[in-house]
Amino acid sequence: MFLSVRELEVKSVRFEQTLAPGVLSFELEDVKQAGPLTAAGTVELVSSSEEIDVAGNLKVEMTGVCDRCLEPISLPVECEFDLAYYPVDDAGDKSEAEIKSSETEVAYYHGNGLELEDVLREQVLLSIPMQKLCREDCLGICPHCGQNRNLATCACRVEAVDDRWSALKNL
Repeated sequence: MFLSVRELEVKSVRFEQTLAPGVLSFELEDVKQAGPLTAAGTVELVSSSEEIDVAGNLKVEMTGVCDRCLEPISLPVECEFDLAYYPVDDAGDKSEAEIKSSETEVAYYHGNGLELEDVLREQVLLSIPMQKLCREDCLGICPHCGQNRNLATCACRVEAVDDRWSALKNL
């Protein structure tokens, strides 16, 4: 759904969308969309600055693999967003400037508007945790034999070796 500045000049737009798996490309190797993405919200134009405000919420079921034990996991994503998009012309030359926390929800658009699907894709990607775990106390995989430590214990002995101190053993 394209959100046109000219259309938003006339009236704000209310959206309710359901996107089937595969419609959005998340470009992640280990995370896939498992169920439909549902999103609802409003889009309006602040006429004085051509700022597009997008507010709403989304919900989607993603699947992936646990970063410790490599077992398949479910990643439910549910988030609310309130974003401001400015025309690229307003970006100015901010090559290296510190941003304030209030500026983290600001982005820029090119041309006559922006695609709602791009906004939704970005929000899903930002909501996926950096470390995906099947459970908080996941034991992971044994680095020696490859056994999933959540399913069984292995007989491998793991000794922490720090080579920096090996010269002291000879004294």
